[in-house]
Amino acid sequence: MAYDEKLATRVRVALGTEKIVEEKKMMGGLTFMVNGKMCVGVHDDDLMCRIEPANQDEALDKRGARVMDFTGKPMKGFVFVSPEGLTSKAQFDYWITLALDFNSSAVASKKSKAK
Repeated sequence: MAYDEKLATRVRVALGTEKIVEEKKMMGGLTFMVNGKMCVGVHDDDLMCRIEPANQDEALDKRGARVMDFTGKPMKGFVFVSPEGLTSKAQFDYWITLALDFNSSAVASKKSKAK
């Protein structure tokens, strides 16, 4: 499972003030759960952000952003941001803020029952 450790460190620093942050290796990379909900992640050298689905079209106009299609079909409310869209602190902070803003109203997925 390869992911950009420098980008992961940037995410850790940015989320450092959040109350509950848990790191999970999943989806071929590293996912950061905030308050029990998927928030951001690092997949290869891309930042993955879970955002308000209603804001997705506007977010996709930003440099380096594309629909997350990890499973082969687009996922509403999830975007990948390539390194070219994360070069400045302002760009990076935009994505972290967008994901954290949605996280406060997002619903956590239900945990599956063990068989």
